[in-house]
Amino acid sequence: MADLKSFIKNLHPLETKILLHYGLKDELTSTKLETELGFKAGHANQAFSWLSGKKLLAETSRTPHTYFELTDFGRKILKDGFAEERIINFLKDNGPHTLPDIAAKLALENKDVGSAFGSLSKDNVLGMTEDKRAEYKGGELPARFVLAKALIEKASKAENSTLDAANLSKEEIETMGGLTKKRGISETPFKTIERETVAYKLTEAFTAVAEALKSAGITGNEIGEITPSLITSGDWKKGTFRGYNITIPPARIIPGRTNPYVQFLESVKDKLCSLGFQEFDGPLVETEFWNGDALFMPQFHAARDIHDVYRIKTPTHAKSIEEPYLSNVAAVHRDGGNTGSRGWNYSFDNEFTRRLIMRSQGTVLSAHQLHKAEVPGKYFGIARCFRYDKVDATHLSDFYQTEGIVLGEEANLKTLLGFLEMFAVEIAGATDVKYVPGYFPFTEPSIEVHIKHPKLGWFELGGSGIFRPEVTKPMGIDVPVLAWGIGIDRMALMALGLNDLRELFCEDIERVRLRKAKF
Repeated sequence: MADLKSFIKNLHPLETKILLHYGLKDELTSTKLETELGFKAGHANQAFSWLSGKKLLAETSRTPHTYFELTDFGRKILKDGFAEERIINFLKDNGPHTLPDIAAKLALENKDVGSAFGSLSKDNVLGMTEDKRAEYKGGELPARFVLAKALIEKASKAENSTLDAANLSKEEIETMGGLTKKRGISETPFKTIERETVAYKLTEAFTAVAEALKSAGITGNEIGEITPSLITSGDWKKGTFRGYNITIPPARIIPGRTNPYVQFLESVKDKLCSLGFQEFDGPLVETEFWNGDALFMPQFHAARDIHDVYRIKTPTHAKSIEEPYLSNVAAVHRDGGNTGSRGWNYSFDNEFTRRLIMRSQGTVLSAHQLHKAEVPGKYFGIARCFRYDKVDATHLSDFYQTEGIVLGEEANLKTLLGFLEMFAVEIAGATDVKYVPGYFPFTEPSIEVHIKHPKLGWFELGGSGIFRPEVTKPMGIDVPVLAWGIGIDRMALMALGLNDLRELFCEDIERVRLRKAKF
C-alpha cells in the first residue's frame, strides 16, 4: 500500500480526473474528454499517453476520417468563378483572343489560362484558330465544373467550411479528387485533412488506483503552483496542494554542442571543398525569373506546378531584372533566341518574371552562378528551399538541397554519374544505388538517383542532368554544364541512421545524437 500511495501522489491532475470520472465500460476519446471534463485541445492525448505508459489504459480502436476544408482559393472561385468558366464567357462575348490577351483581360496568370484552355479544348468547348487565337466552339461548362462549384457552395455553408468525406456521394468524392491535394499544389479549392479517432478503455489495474485516489481525497483539482493571481485573491488558502517527489533526479544538463545535422552539413561542405569545388550562395527570396524563367520553365504551362511556390505579400515584385539576361531569356522563351531551339512560342511576361517568391529549388543558385562561372569550373551550394508539401517521413515543406554544377569541354554523362555515385555512397552512406530516367525542363538528359534506406526502402535522393542550351547560352556559356540537386536532408537520414526527416528538426536533440551514435 505504501507503493500505491507514492504512485497516486505522482499522478498528473489530468490522469486523476480520468481515473475518477470513468469506469471499465466507458469508451474514451479526446473529443469525449474535451466535452465532458473540459480538457483543452491536446491535453486528452497527453493524459492518454501517460496512462497507457502506466498500463492503466489500453487502445481499443482507430477510426480514420477524411475531411475537405475550403481554402481561400476556393472562396475566390465561389466569388469569381472557375478560370474555365470565365474564359468561356469572355470568348462568347468578345470572340477569339490570344491566351496572353485573355490572361490580361481577366487578370489571370498565363499558366492558369494555358491549363484551362488545354482542359476545355479536350472537351471540344474551345479551339485554336489558324492565327493562334483561342475561340469558343460551342457547348456549356463541362459537368465536372458544375458539380465542383456545387461542392464549394456546400462547403461555404458548412460548419468550419469543412465537408466530411463520409457524408459525400460517390460522384462527389470522385469530383473532389480533382479539387484537393495533400501535397504539390497550393492553389486548390479544398485542402485534405486526415484524422484518426483513437478510442481507449481503462484496464482492470485502474480499479485499485481509483479507490486509492478516493481514499486519499485526491480530486485532480489540487494546486500545482503558486501564481500571483492566487496570492492576490487568497484562493491558495482554500485549496489543497499537489505533492512533490523530491527524490526524482533532475534533468541532465547538456553543455552546448553542435547540432548533429549541422555537423553533417559541415562535413558535406568539407568533402566538396576538398574535391576542388567552390561554394556559392544566394537569397531565400527570389524572382520568378531566376527561379523558373532562366531555367527554361514556361510561364504559362501547368508543368510549372511541380515547383509550387510561396509568394511574397509585400513587396510583390522586384524593381528590375539584370540585363542582358532578361532580354536573352525572354528571346529564348519566345522563339529560341540564338540557341537553335524553337522556344515556347509565347509572349514573355515581363511583369510576371519580376514576382517575388521563396525559392523553391536549389537550381536557382546555379542559374545565378552561370554568367559568373569560370570555365572549366566546379561549384556547389547548400540551399534552403520552400515548397508546398504534405509533411511525412520523406517530405518537408522547407528543406535543404545541395546544388552543384560542373562546367567544361570534357564534361559528360559519365562524369555526372560518377558524382552521383559519390554523393550516394561516400556522403549518404548508401549501399544500394540506382539511376532512373527523369524529366526536368532545364536538363537533357535528366536522371534521378535513388538509394535504398534500411527502413524506408527505395526513395529518390535527387535529380540531375546536363543543362540545355536554352539555359546556358543566354548566360554566355557554350560548354557542357553538369547539374544536380540532391536532397541533403534525405542523405542525412542515411548518414545519421534516422527513419524520419522530422527527427532532424525535433526538439529532442539528444535522441538524434543517440541514434547517430548507435548507427
